Amino acid sequence: MKRALVVVDMIEDFVREGGALYCGPSMARILPVIQREIARSRGAGETVVYLKDDHLPDDAEFQMFPPHAIVGTKGAQIVPELAPAKNDVVIPKRRYSGFFGTDLDITLRERAVDTLRLVGDCTNICVLYTAADARNLGYAVEIVEQGVTSFDEEAHRDALRELEKTLGAKILR
Repeated sequence: MKRALVVVDMIEDFVREGGALYCGPSMARILPVIQREIARSRGAGETVVYLKDDHLPDDAEFQMFPPHAIVGTKGAQIVPELAPAKNDVVIPKRRYSGFFGTDLDITLRERAVDTLRLVGDCTNICVLYTAADARNLGYAVEIVEQGVTSFDEEAHRDALRELEKTLGAKILR
């Protein structure tokens, strides 16, 4: 097994109170968990990948959600507490899944990665859809339960159940 840690959308607009789509106070709880996962992954020599929402000013997604994570703005930046290191990979995305329209799959395959460990937000949106595409592409998926969250607690719990029961993701409790 060759694992990569995938840090999903830990950007200013989601993590910080006052951000365009602030995920809520649970962000403070998952930040130290994600910091530990990043340190563990780097220490084990695993690839660390950051997915980050990065939208155009007139992005179609803004028909469903308020404008957020606009390219070049502070809101689209990864929070400093989780700053990427020199050898980490940062992949911008414009849709829920980190695989849709990005080079995530080829990046992982070039590194012979077969297992993804996901942390970040939102469990029921970007984490779920990235995990679904990962499973469809043949990757094993692990979810660090204390390292994911959502602005909707019920949807968060439902997504964890879906990840485990339908997608076969391993929930690390």
